[in-house]
Amino acid sequence: MKFNVLSKADHSNARAGNFDTDHGRVNTPVFMPVGTLGTIKGLNTRELEKEVDSQMLLANTYHLFLRPGVDVLEASGGLHRFINWEKPILTDSGGYQVFSLSANRKLTREGAFFQSHIDGSRHTFTPENVVDIQRSMGSDIMMAFDECTPYPCEYDYARESMELTHQWLERGIRRYRETEPLYGHRQFFFPIVQGSVYSDLRQESARFISQSDQAGYAIGGLSVGEPAHMMYEMVEVVNEILPHDRPRYLMGVGTPVNILEAIDRGVDMFDCVIPTRNGRNGMLFTRGGIINIKNLQWKNDFSPIEEGGASYVDEHFSKAYLRHLTVAGEITAAQIATLHNLSFYMWLVKEARRQIQNNHFHTWKKEMVEKLNRRL
Repeated sequence: MKFNVLSKADHSNARAGNFDTDHGRVNTPVFMPVGTLGTIKGLNTRELEKEVDSQMLLANTYHLFLRPGVDVLEASGGLHRFINWEKPILTDSGGYQVFSLSANRKLTREGAFFQSHIDGSRHTFTPENVVDIQRSMGSDIMMAFDECTPYPCEYDYARESMELTHQWLERGIRRYRETEPLYGHRQFFFPIVQGSVYSDLRQESARFISQSDQAGYAIGGLSVGEPAHMMYEMVEVVNEILPHDRPRYLMGVGTPVNILEAIDRGVDMFDCVIPTRNGRNGMLFTRGGIINIKNLQWKNDFSPIEEGGASYVDEHFSKAYLRHLTVAGEITAAQIATLHNLSFYMWLVKEARRQIQNNHFHTWKKEMVEKLNRRL
C-alpha cells in the first residue's frame, strides 16, 4: 500500500495524502465512523455512503467474533458483502475490548483468556488467531493484537505491557505473512505503538514497530483518560520516529479539537464513537460550537440545525423540531443527530485537507479550535 504525501502545511506537520486499497482510494486526513457490529447505530450503509460521504468504516473484531461469528461472516463472503459496504473497512483487533473486561479475563504471554460479555462463554485471543479472525472478516486494514494500558498506570507496568505488545506483534506479523486473504482482495497489517504517557517508552515502541516495515502504523493507548496535553505530547514524540511515507492512525480520537490538533502534529487517520454516541444523547457539533439540543433555548428556534451544514438534515430540520424529537425520546432524533455529527466530522477532515493543500491550515486551525470549544 503506497501512501502518497501530496501536500505539507507550513508551520505545521499536517499533511494531505492518499492511499489505495482494493475497495477504493482513501484521501487523508480521514475520519472512520465506528461501526462496531458492522453498523452505525441509526444509519444504514446507503446513508453512510450517500449522505455522510464516508470513505472508510471501522468495525470491531471482538464484537463480530462473538456475534454473528466468523462462520457466518465467511459464509456470507466476508464483512463487505455481509453489511453491503463496497468501500474500505478497517478492523480493530479487539485488544481494547478484551482488556476492558478486567474482571472477566486473564492475560498471559500466550494471549488473552476472556468471558463473553453476552453469555459468559469462554474464549481465547492470541496474536495468531486475531489475524485469522480478521482474514475471515476480509477487512482492508487489519490491526495487530496489543494490550491497551489504562491511565494512570505505573511505569513498570507500562514497560511490561509494551514489551508484551511487541512480542505479540512479532507473532502476528509471522501469521500475517504465512496466511493469504480469503476473498481475493489485499489486506494490510498495522502495528500499534504503546507506552502509556512515558516519552521514553513511546520512543522505544515507535522505533520497534517502525522496523517491521508494514503498510501503516497506529498510535494506541491514548484518549483513555489522560489530559489532552499529554496525548498531544505523546503524538509528537511518536511522529518524530514513525516513517513519514506511511499513514499514521491515532486510535479512538476524538473531539473535533483533538482531531485538528492531531492533524497539526502529523496524524492521518482517526476513529471515535464521540460523534455518534454524543449525537444520540443530544450533543451536536457545528462550525460555530457545541449545541446541547435538549436545552430550553432551542424550544422555539426554528432555524436550521446548521446554516450551510454538511448534510441534508442541516437545512431541512429545525433546532426546535430536533429538540422536540430528542426530549420525546424518538428514534428519529438519534438518526438526525448522528447524520449531522458524522457529516460534520467528514466536513472537518476534508476542509483540513483543503486548507493544507492551500497552505492556510495553520491560521484556519487556530480559528476553528477557538470556535469548536464554544458552548452555544
